[in-house]
Amino acid sequence: MKITWLGQSAFRIETAKSTILIDPFLTGNPGAKGVDVKEAAKGVHHIILTHGHGDHVGDTVELSKDTGALVTANADLAAWLGSRGVARVDPTNTGGTVAYDGFTVTYVNALHSSAQLTEDGVSHSLGSANGVVLHFDDEPTLYHMGDTDIFSDMALINELHQPEIGIVPIGDRFTMGGAVAALASRRYFKFSKVIPCHYASFPIIDQTADKFVAGMEGGTSEVIVARTNEHFTV
Repeated sequence: MKITWLGQSAFRIETAKSTILIDPFLTGNPGAKGVDVKEAAKGVHHIILTHGHGDHVGDTVELSKDTGALVTANADLAAWLGSRGVARVDPTNTGGTVAYDGFTVTYVNALHSSAQLTEDGVSHSLGSANGVVLHFDDEPTLYHMGDTDIFSDMALINELHQPEIGIVPIGDRFTMGGAVAALASRRYFKFSKVIPCHYASFPIIDQTADKFVAGMEGGTSEVIVARTNEHFTV
């Protein structure tokens, strides 16, 4: 499995069978410097969204039209995207699993919000915020937490799914900070590899992964502090 961090919470996941974008906020993302949107979306089959905030939905509408990718999202967000011209949407919700060629996606809890302002200035709720667990036929199980704080039911997520790769938000203010994210990763999971995200983009959130790295010292997980647009294999 090849993983590319595209800034904020956006990732490109490549396996032998599928190429997946998660939360493709690329255009206007201060943390996506050097990312070519067309190159990042090349060959993409699936777009998976954790929740409806603009820094996660990002370029989904445009990319779905350009690539024909199937967009998976919670039911409210999926309906909203459909009204904005996304032709291929697959709705799901918390606790649900959808199956594709070579992998499944399960939506799990996250402690966060999910909404967007429309052009008239009205805030519209877009369903629950979620994390996503991806089980692959021949690759390690991956858990993208979305935007969240720590919560004790993470232990159940681990019991049910036993993810080997964790993608963890660490930027503070809108998600848990690095120290708490490290506590969540070490207390509730047995990740072989863990990748911090949702930092080093907007000035209002943390700019480094230092607190997370410090909190993970002495643990058994390999911490991968990726550079934007860097590819690595797990």
